[in-house]
Amino acid sequence: MQLAAAMGRLGTESAFDVLARATAMAQAGRDVVNLGIGQPDFPTPPHIVEAAVKALRDGHHGYTPANGILPLREAVARDILERRGVEVDPDRIVIVPGGKVTMFFAILVFGEPGVEIMYPDPGFPIYRSVISFTGAEPVPIALHEDRGFAFSAEEVLARITPRTRLVIVNSPANPTGGVVPKEELDRLVAGLAEHPQVTVLSDEIYARMCYDGVPHASLTAYPEIRDRLILLDGWSKTWAMTGWRIGYGVWPEHLVPHAVRLAINCHSCVNAPTQWAAIAALEGPQDAVDAMMAEFDRRRRLIVSLLNRLPGFRCVMPGGAFYAFPNITGTGMTAGALQDGLLEEEGVAAIAGTSFGIHGEGYLRFSYAASTEAIEEAMRRIARYLERRGIGD
Repeated sequence: MQLAAAMGRLGTESAFDVLARATAMAQAGRDVVNLGIGQPDFPTPPHIVEAAVKALRDGHHGYTPANGILPLREAVARDILERRGVEVDPDRIVIVPGGKVTMFFAILVFGEPGVEIMYPDPGFPIYRSVISFTGAEPVPIALHEDRGFAFSAEEVLARITPRTRLVIVNSPANPTGGVVPKEELDRLVAGLAEHPQVTVLSDEIYARMCYDGVPHASLTAYPEIRDRLILLDGWSKTWAMTGWRIGYGVWPEHLVPHAVRLAINCHSCVNAPTQWAAIAALEGPQDAVDAMMAEFDRRRRLIVSLLNRLPGFRCVMPGGAFYAFPNITGTGMTAGALQDGLLEEEGVAAIAGTSFGIHGEGYLRFSYAASTEAIEEAMRRIARYLERRGIGD
């Protein structure tokens, strides 16, 4: 059996590998504290669940349009206007089964041998995976700890070449929790005027997850790049709907037919009840979202405080999402060795920074989408592990 060569270039998400190991340990009777997986530990709000149940009872059992039902696309357009201040034609919105699909489609549309695609590093590992899969050259955009894990627009612009077709931006970001300041986005957009061949994919899946009263800065606010901007967003994080698999892309008008054609060839359509649930999420009460964000903020401050007390660790305060990304170079250990040691010896699941790119060495990712009790217990175990190894003596 001979597989296509492209399959050898397709990577994975190491977080799921660590989750599988942690799950196996727990099933074998080990006491495991999992701060590895990026998933809200809250249930989907009840009114959203009821909307899906009602849709089933009302007979919404068949195929839906490949780009999504019109009431949902109209609801998304209203939400974008309310939260980003931008009018979007519902016909430019393509509903897809999860945020990854918009990402995958955008990279497929532009990626091929001889092309360069830029992506954040440390960043969501599927960016590089799919870029490599298409045969395009992945070009990492360094995110800097001393900038709160934001990029330098000057550095990004300097690395653009005539072969560059797509630049991926993710803010707030996985795995760092970093937020790109508006001023840096201003500089990036101004510089892109010199590179009209470059399209931008703005991954804003954590847009509702910003802290300290700092409003989310969206690239949709820049009309000068609107005809070459793809917006990625969805429901997984904000409404604790990871398992529902529902997201959307806003595409430039000339790219919509390509996105729809990919949808038809890939998944046909998104199931009907989930789309009606997504409408309820956007238009129903938001108190559950507000409560979840307030709790994430408390956990954010707790975990950063505790991480900064650990010998060999230092951690900047994340501005968004629900991840802490401490620098662990002071321990003298590699990220992979510390990840494995904590899991095997102390039952603490975290993700090595190298799972997120070449610039992730020297870091671990912790998800604080877990209870305060779990966070405190994990930090106690890490302290014990470091003490046993003589780190900090």
